Amino acid sequence: MINGNTKLIAHLGFPTHSFKAPLIYNPYFEKNGIDAVVVPMGCRPEDYGLFLKLVFRLSNIHGALITMPHKISTMALLGEISKNAQVAGACNAVKLKPDGTLFGDMFDGEGFVRGVLRRGRRIAGSRAIMAGAGGVGSAIAASLAKAGLAELALSDPSSLMLDGLADRLRRHYPNLRVETGISDPAGYEIVVNATPLGMNDTDPLPFDVSRIAPTAFVGEVVLSKEITPFLAAARALGCQYQVGTDMLFEQIPAYLEFFDLPTTTAEDLRAVARL
Repeated sequence: MINGNTKLIAHLGFPTHSFKAPLIYNPYFEKNGIDAVVVPMGCRPEDYGLFLKLVFRLSNIHGALITMPHKISTMALLGEISKNAQVAGACNAVKLKPDGTLFGDMFDGEGFVRGVLRRGRRIAGSRAIMAGAGGVGSAIAASLAKAGLAELALSDPSSLMLDGLADRLRRHYPNLRVETGISDPAGYEIVVNATPLGMNDTDPLPFDVSRIAPTAFVGEVVLSKEITPFLAAARALGCQYQVGTDMLFEQIPAYLEFFDLPTTTAEDLRAVARL
């Protein structure tokens, strides 16, 4: 039951019809007696700069989840930005610090990394290759770098996005070896598809799967289907893998910690979600 003490978490984006977060957070809050609520708020891009600042003038605002198309434009509206968000070039969570500063962070990649680590895989000192240097790819790259990755090979059709991500990684993580234009997954311990390839069965595979070692960990970001053709091929090789929705559920505990709310596990969230 929402009351005058309920902590309000705004879910800002446009349009709102595809928002999934309220169907995960709110059942979790209800089950655990946490007096908080996630509310979708459809804000058009032309209104966003003003609206974000106004929503944080509310006395009962606790934070904001940021989704498309506002993840990049939020960066210019913040007083303090985490290293993850700086490397990703985007932000998907904002909270108000005690001094009134808006602080932004990025958790898309944290979800991916937590899933890898929870499966007992090692990131620190490892070599990874990723197809896709857009929003989700940049966030995953940022979190892999934060986790101590030794080498990251990147590919993307857009040289602007590819070079931009590589430059940010080299600036913030000078000890990380970053290579661009590499698409051969042979010899890499972590292989990531951070592209939309796989949403349709007729899509080409993001990598030549025959070049992936059976000992590699393979990750996917496509949410529309659990086992994409890419994951099916990697699974047939014997690779350990992570589906796209794992990244979604694994990042929510990190969000809860960011908002200073009681946290939980991905399994618990899956059990209560009303998707």
